[in-house]
Amino acid sequence: MKRRMHGAVSLLGIVFAIASGNAVAGDDSPTISWSTGLEYSSGTYGGTEDIEDLYLPLKGRLKFDRVSFDLTVPYLSVRAPAFTTVTEPGGETVPGSGEIVTESGLGDVIAGITIYDVAYSEDLGIALDLAGKIKFGTADETKGLGTGEQDFTIRADLYKFYEQFTLLTSAGYKFRGDPADIDLDNVLLGSFGGVYMPNENTSLGLIYDYRESALIDSDAISELCAFAARQIDDRWIVQFYAFTGFSDSSADWGAGIQIELGP
Repeated sequence: MKRRMHGAVSLLGIVFAIASGNAVAGDDSPTISWSTGLEYSSGTYGGTEDIEDLYLPLKGRLKFDRVSFDLTVPYLSVRAPAFTTVTEPGGETVPGSGEIVTESGLGDVIAGITIYDVAYSEDLGIALDLAGKIKFGTADETKGLGTGEQDFTIRADLYKFYEQFTLLTSAGYKFRGDPADIDLDNVLLGSFGGVYMPNENTSLGLIYDYRESALIDSDAISELCAFAARQIDDRWIVQFYAFTGFSDSSADWGAGIQIELGP
């Protein structure tokens, strides 16, 4: 079966589009994979002081032939002015004011489901996946590590396959919870990019990510991410990435590493 990409294409969703082989055709036995990583980002987010985030997720995935279930449990550390609030992992940050403090703890736990090949044409070289996720409000809102509310996201991912290149685009909608002290709107989101595979074990990619602002009178999130992934052997994949933002609501810059252990 032709190698194809499975995965979210949201810029800062930690699970980026990386090269991974399909299950053997006709094999419905489930597989379990694990991944972890480290991401650092910095930006003012429309404020006057730098806000620095350190994000360490542990993710498990149960994958069947046509569907997968994900669970991400993260640790988050934020160095920022007092009363700063992180609305979601990789999302908008509401700058606070006052002395610079560091708050750390459990981030928002995220559960997701992806349905592969909802539409697929080998002749046209295209495939459509559908995905959904729930962000649980497990981060401590009193520390500003989250809103304390649940968010729901639905997304469609469209792939166009060429010999060594995959073109990908994504569109979705996020339903935001309603925290007591912040007025957040539901938002549209989208991504566009491509992945080049010079050989079976290496992939290089560039993805542009756009998300409407959930805050009234704030800029949309606009970011560009470049990444390189290497399959070390049959089970290990290592990925490096870096990103930069183009609006006040985006991080100025960030970088990270992700390590995946497959079945």
